[in-house]
Amino acid sequence: MVKLIVGVEGMACGMCEAHINEAVRNAFPVKKVSSSHTKKQTVIIAESDIEEEKLKDVIAKSGYHAVSVNREPYEKKGLFAALRG
Repeated sequence: MVKLIVGVEGMACGMCEAHINEAVRNAFPVKKVSSSHTKKQTVIIAESDIEEEKLKDVIAKSGYHAVSVNREPYEKKGLFAALRG
């Protein structure tokens, strides 16, 4: 799984966050997506990587501007995660 942290300009409120979350969910098979207008970012958890240009395009079409995309491996943190390590 992969975690994408997308820097987004133009969000001003909770409705802005909801618009971006819905656009991402409709365009890509994601496990989780959450946005924060105060942090100016959207965090996406997905099984496989999402092409950066397509992601930026989806966000642009919803009226916002993706300025950066950072990727990092994602490991689900469950109750037994500490026992595996």
